[in-house]
Amino acid sequence: MKGFDFKDATAFLFGKDGRKFLKRKDSDAGEAGRTLEEIRASIFSEFRTSEGARRQQQRFCGPFVAMTFNFFVGVSIIMANKIVLGDVGFNFPIFLTFIHYIVSWLLLALFRITSLLPVCPPSKSTPFSSLFALGTVMALSNGLANVSLKYNSIGFYQMAKIAVTPTIVLAEFMLFGKRITFNKVLALTMVSLGVAVATVTDLQFNYFGAFVALTWIVPSAVNKILWSNLQQRENWTALALMWKTTPVTLLFLAALMPWLDPPGVLLFDWSFRNTVAILISAALGFLLQLSGALALGATSATSHVILGQFKTCVILLGGSLYFHSNPGLVSTCGAAIALLAMSVYTSLNLRQVEPETKLPSNAASFLPKPRTKEETVTSIEIVNATAESAQ
Repeated sequence: MKGFDFKDATAFLFGKDGRKFLKRKDSDAGEAGRTLEEIRASIFSEFRTSEGARRQQQRFCGPFVAMTFNFFVGVSIIMANKIVLGDVGFNFPIFLTFIHYIVSWLLLALFRITSLLPVCPPSKSTPFSSLFALGTVMALSNGLANVSLKYNSIGFYQMAKIAVTPTIVLAEFMLFGKRITFNKVLALTMVSLGVAVATVTDLQFNYFGAFVALTWIVPSAVNKILWSNLQQRENWTALALMWKTTPVTLLFLAALMPWLDPPGVLLFDWSFRNTVAILISAALGFLLQLSGALALGATSATSHVILGQFKTCVILLGGSLYFHSNPGLVSTCGAAIALLAMSVYTSLNLRQVEPETKLPSNAASFLPKPRTKEETVTSIEIVNATAESAQ
């Protein structure tokens, strides 16, 4: 083996071949630097625009992830709220909802301070009336849901939720002109029949609770439709939409408290155990709002309610095991009819969705064009200018 020759190494380094080698290395380093700048510019573009944030939400939280997340949180919070309103003795359902949204707003403010809150779309793209309407129906939907949970059994509470599905179909027909087939109408009719049998024959039937549950159905349906449409049509992300609508929701919840909550909230026993139970319920409330928004953004209002039917079976079982709820044989048969009809409706929906998932022949014209070198340089300059201004 030939030994190391310092003279040959020096000649190579300073000779023609050495200069070519160093030049090639400098070129590779420059190319790597440009690649890193392009990646940095791409990340900046994705997270600092409403369209990019929306794409990231769709990428990391698809329909399966969003609906699975919503299912587990939905089952957990209903059980937690039933414990708070029952075992803990916190008889203030509207104020409980108010606490939920206060905690949500504080967490969203923390996200905003730490720059984790996605950018909202331009104010001109979404009229304030739409955000105000969503905040209003959120207050009615969630507030009345907790009032219903206080005065009704677990079974009655869940069976009433099934009636939201035909309400959504009717509302979408009236607002957007969406039509459904005769088979779907028949399936939804059977759902309504099952709900009627399950609720009217409930052994724990409460007339005031039934009135609250029926009043809750329309705001709940409108709430889901607005959440789904604002995200899918106007590039809103779940967190950004929560940030904009929470103050309106808090305002209307404060207005509802004197009417639907009994007096004496300050006299409640705010012991450590009771406070922890309420704060756990509030944390689950934030997760429920986020997971529900993600599910509605990834699917549709009807699909989100269909997910609720699967929750019904789990919650009815949990209610009978932990809260000694006894819906009775007739109510159970009514629930079975409703769930069977909902399964048929889901099957019809899936058959309709399959052809719609194929891209049309002219879909390429709607896809984004690849970025040119000039556009990439412009993005890099924007990022550099932003970094300099931040310093």
